[in-house]
Amino acid sequence: MTAASSSFMFASGIENSSPTIGHGRIRRDQMEECGHYTHWRTDFALAAGLGIRSLRYGVPLHRCWLAPLRYDWDFADQAFAELRRLGIEPIADLCHFGVPDWIGNFQNPDFPELFARYAADFAQRYHWIHMFTPVNEMYVCARFSALYGLWNEQLSDEHAYVTAIKHLVKANLLAMHAIRALRPSTRFIQSESSEYFHATEPDAEAIAEARNLRRFLTLDLNYGRELEPALRSFVLDNGMSEEELRFFENHALRKHCILGTDYYRSNEHHVEADGSMHPVDELLGYAVIAREYAERYRLPLMHTETNRDQGPHGDEACAWLARQWALVRGLMRAGVAVTGFTWYSVTDQVDWNIELRAQRGVVNPRGLFDLDRKIRPVGEAYRKLIADWAVRPGA
Repeated sequence: MTAASSSFMFASGIENSSPTIGHGRIRRDQMEECGHYTHWRTDFALAAGLGIRSLRYGVPLHRCWLAPLRYDWDFADQAFAELRRLGIEPIADLCHFGVPDWIGNFQNPDFPELFARYAADFAQRYHWIHMFTPVNEMYVCARFSALYGLWNEQLSDEHAYVTAIKHLVKANLLAMHAIRALRPSTRFIQSESSEYFHATEPDAEAIAEARNLRRFLTLDLNYGRELEPALRSFVLDNGMSEEELRFFENHALRKHCILGTDYYRSNEHHVEADGSMHPVDELLGYAVIAREYAERYRLPLMHTETNRDQGPHGDEACAWLARQWALVRGLMRAGVAVTGFTWYSVTDQVDWNIELRAQRGVVNPRGLFDLDRKIRPVGEAYRKLIADWAVRPGA
């Protein structure tokens, strides 16, 4: 495959995570905390000025989805109209770690069908949008909400985890079917965290390998892949039925999908013999891990999220950008069909150093622009990268 061409997507995104913490009392709306509701026109113009023509974007559900069949589209109408005017193609991000208060959380069995209707109504209203991420990072959302106890339902057991997974993946699949019924040409980009677990000692190997298998669970279900015996036993032992498994096997829409892989310096983990773990900075790296995902699913690939703190002089983020782009080009040279690259997000974020688990107001300097909307060195570097590679062939 050649490298960047007119169809290759150099993308960014507006961080729109909106989980709840404090057992539902506190909403972590990153669009609000990062000033997007005030500066949205500026944010879009800044992205366009860098040469970005694809933007991961979605208005948080809790603001526009008021009840079944009741919506407030005012802000969304303005925002999507401005993206269209600027010639920026949205990758519509419909559910990003949070649901409206009236839904409750991801343990609600009614969520998938309700969400599918929302997705259809969204697609009907914004008929010109042709790329969607219906549910973002299903694996991360389920872990943080139902296994680690940090967000939304704040549960910490495997039964709740499997329940969250089956509801998130079913919602994603039903939404894809609902959207595609309106527009058969729609493409779906499953933005999912690409991870790896390293055993620190022989006694940790079994635990690490179990986690290395379970990291694939949401995508296996989403793409209708037959589960390995250990995965199948895990979900059946934790509340998923044979009928539910058959649903996933029978409703996959593989040929309409791009495999989105997200990679950060925290995506690789050391696992101890007692099951505890901690992140380790890039042992295998994106290319090795992404290729493992690509070979498992045999779908076009996109690097859908990455960033790094800028460091004292901005050079750490710039070096990370250059490395991630080199790894993407290396995948292309190896014959992997890579369709795009994303620095996420346009602006700095807030409290992601603690996974949004508490309101501390710490600005994470990971954006192409700071929260005063001043360009960072990595923003300049990304603009140059896009200008240099947007129309050039070849790795």
